[in-house]
Amino acid sequence: MLGARGYPATIEWIARRAEAFVIPLAALVVGMVLFSLFIALVGKSPVQLYETMWRGGFGSWFSIQNSLSRAAPLLLAALCVALPARLGLVVIGGEGAIVLGGVGAAAIGVALSGAPSSIVILAMGVAGMAAGGIWIGAVGALRHYRAVNETISSLLMAYIAIALMNQLVEGPLRDPASLNKPSTQPLADIYRIGNIPGMEVHWGLAVGVVACVLCWVLIEKTRWGFAARIAGGNVRAAQVQGLAVGPLIVGFTALAGGLAGLAGMLEVAAVQGSANGSLAAGYGYTGILVAFLARHNPLAIIPVAILLGGIDASGGLIQRRMDLPDATVLVLQGMLFIVILFSETLYGRFKAFNPDLWQRAS
Repeated sequence: MLGARGYPATIEWIARRAEAFVIPLAALVVGMVLFSLFIALVGKSPVQLYETMWRGGFGSWFSIQNSLSRAAPLLLAALCVALPARLGLVVIGGEGAIVLGGVGAAAIGVALSGAPSSIVILAMGVAGMAAGGIWIGAVGALRHYRAVNETISSLLMAYIAIALMNQLVEGPLRDPASLNKPSTQPLADIYRIGNIPGMEVHWGLAVGVVACVLCWVLIEKTRWGFAARIAGGNVRAAQVQGLAVGPLIVGFTALAGGLAGLAGMLEVAAVQGSANGSLAAGYGYTGILVAFLARHNPLAIIPVAILLGGIDASGGLIQRRMDLPDATVLVLQGMLFIVILFSETLYGRFKAFNPDLWQRAS
């Protein structure tokens, strides 16, 4: 069966969709090449670095489990960017939702101490999602009703959230026994989230994967997702069609913030055991890179988050084996982000990905 330009329909279908895969992959390769030049300039071997990075992230079962554990919060943090992006919004303040979600979950966990574990864990999840949803939902409301730029407001609100978290953890919610590192009272073991059977990876990974799948269904298979895509393409056209753009914006940003808040809750219930300064670990910012590299596709977020989790997990090994700072991986992430942003200008510029521009075979 031939397509509109005389080529097989399958070829045209592949060509139209290949752009979203080829350009991010090329950007990833270019970013790694630039990082290799940086490593060579500081007197280290790029080949040894990438070999060490591979061993630290995926070279053994222990490394793979460590990478998966680090990918778990990245899945939810990336969704905090990807969902609003479908409405044309650039929300980069997921870090604030994560820390507030963690604090809210810890506070509820301590307050309900003594109740059945299933009820407490559920209440912690609801509290974490509510805290994050209200925080990022406010960004959407400011954008729609007061025309406040969502990128600036979400970033500034992230700093406010971190300051608020520090105030609560070092003040009214502080455990008197936490001397050198202020934190809330530790959760009882029955309120902690355990590991997936057969793995040293907590259940937050499964929660993140399920959330990505459900968000894909929401965006691609429901009328709300269809309306969001229309509004993201042209707000005026969406309003002319009678779509309630305001509720869409607030609803999607609140859901995005709720997922980031859930990531904070999982960090408290599965990793930290209490809310403390370690909640501000930068997952919200790394999630921005994951979302952009995945082209805001919830399903593509899964492999990209695992890749970035592996890079993050290799930082300690790089520091020990190559005498480089642990923050070296942050330099790589920064370079990748710059190249990814630049690659956004390349979409629609290549004839190979646009069958409408192909000439009929003579």
